[in-house]
Amino acid sequence: QVQPVESGGGSVQAGRSLRLSCAASGVTLDYYAIGWFRQAPGGKEREAVSCIGSRGTNTLTAGSVKGRLTIFRDNAKNTVELQMNGLKPEETGVYYCAAVGPGVLRPCVMIMQAYEYWGQGTQVAVSS
Repeated sequence: QVQPVESGGGSVQAGRSLRLSCAASGVTLDYYAIGWFRQAPGGKEREAVSCIGSRGTNTLTAGSVKGRLTIFRDNAKNTVELQMNGLKPEETGVYYCAAVGPGVLRPCVMIMQAYEYWGQGTQVAVSS
C-alpha cells in the first residue's frame, strides 16, 4: 500500500513562491506516476495541476500555470517536488499528491480517476 504524504503548504502573498513535496515511505517513488491536484474552497471539484511519469517518462502541466510551475523528482530524497512561482489568489486550495504504479515506463495523465493512492493534502493560501 502506497501512502503519499504532502508537505510544504502555507500562507503567502500573491506573487510569492512555494514548494510542495510528495513523499512515500517503503516504495521508490521514481517507479510511480505522480499527479498533483488542487481543490479550491467551497467544495469545488479537484483539478489537475501537474503530473510526472515514472522514470522521467513525461511531465504535463495545466495551461493556467504553465511557465510558473515546475514538477520534478528528487530521487535522493525519494520525493516529487512541485515548485510554484508567482502564486495567484485563485490558486488557493488544498493540494493533493496522487500516485499510480509501479511501472518502469508509466506516463502520467491529468485525470483523477487514473490514480490509485492519494495523500491527505496540504493547504495553500494565497492572499492578494
